[in-house]
Amino acid sequence: MAEGRPAASPSAAEPLEHGRSLTVLISGASGLIGTELKRQLAENGHTVLSLVRRRPRTGNEVNWAPSAHTIDFSVMERVDAVVNLSGSPLGRLPWTKGYRRQILESRVQATKTLAEAMSAVARPPRVFLSASGIGYYGDRPGVRLTEDSPKGDGFLADVVEAWERAAHLAPEATRVVTLRSGIVIGKGGVLSPLVPLTKLGLGARFGTGGQHWPWISLADEARAIRHLLTSSISGPVNLVGPTPATSDRITRLVAARLHRWYNFVIPERVLTIALQDAARDLLLTSQLAVPAKLLSDGFEFVHERVDQAIDAQLRRSGG
Repeated sequence: MAEGRPAASPSAAEPLEHGRSLTVLISGASGLIGTELKRQLAENGHTVLSLVRRRPRTGNEVNWAPSAHTIDFSVMERVDAVVNLSGSPLGRLPWTKGYRRQILESRVQATKTLAEAMSAVARPPRVFLSASGIGYYGDRPGVRLTEDSPKGDGFLADVVEAWERAAHLAPEATRVVTLRSGIVIGKGGVLSPLVPLTKLGLGARFGTGGQHWPWISLADEARAIRHLLTSSISGPVNLVGPTPATSDRITRLVAARLHRWYNFVIPERVLTIALQDAARDLLLTSQLAVPAKLLSDGFEFVHERVDQAIDAQLRRSGG
């Protein structure tokens, strides 16, 4: 510990000062959200340290092995905030028994490793923003879902419950926010499989198409995380766009923007036989989630409607 440094940490009730340059440690920094978040943080004058599982190549990289709960915990005294975006991708199919276990363990082990490292230092980071998921609510057709809504049923609901419980192992002096992200519309997000299939004329409705897909643009996902760094909010926060959209609206919009046919329907039964839990949790679940906490905290979305988010991404990727 540096000479003269106070032994106690600041109160978790004291938010980080808005406008001050921050040092932020990110796990999962090379992923879809992490890459955009790093770009935005650097653009706004903040310093980013990235956790990597290989040998560090720069002074801004820190090695760790979350499956072995191994990390140089002293890094926690050098950062203002930690953003945890680690976890095996849900889009990797099929969800075998072994991969279901990996989905759970990759999230819980990484989160516990970070929480334990924070607890090992006298002056832990002021803020811990830990990834979570809108899957917490399960399949809830027609129900308006805020952060106060109860847990639902299903594999992902159970994963998110364990994931968030691990985040709250962080020390009391650290403000903890669990980021219940929806479907992220960005390069590498939900449009990655939809766009090439639609370009081939294979755009399709999934089941009835009436299920609500809780979406958010990649830009707003990263902007919301940045907002929460200096907010006083704690606990779960829904990271979803303010205007709900059904899966049919999203897939139909992609086809319209690409000027392709949209004539196919993949029945629920076919999806369930082919993908099992992944179909139920990713494609057929209906979640009318709203960003109640973000809106009440004054956050303003750049992309308020899903068509705006889709148009922005297609422009960015060249359609």
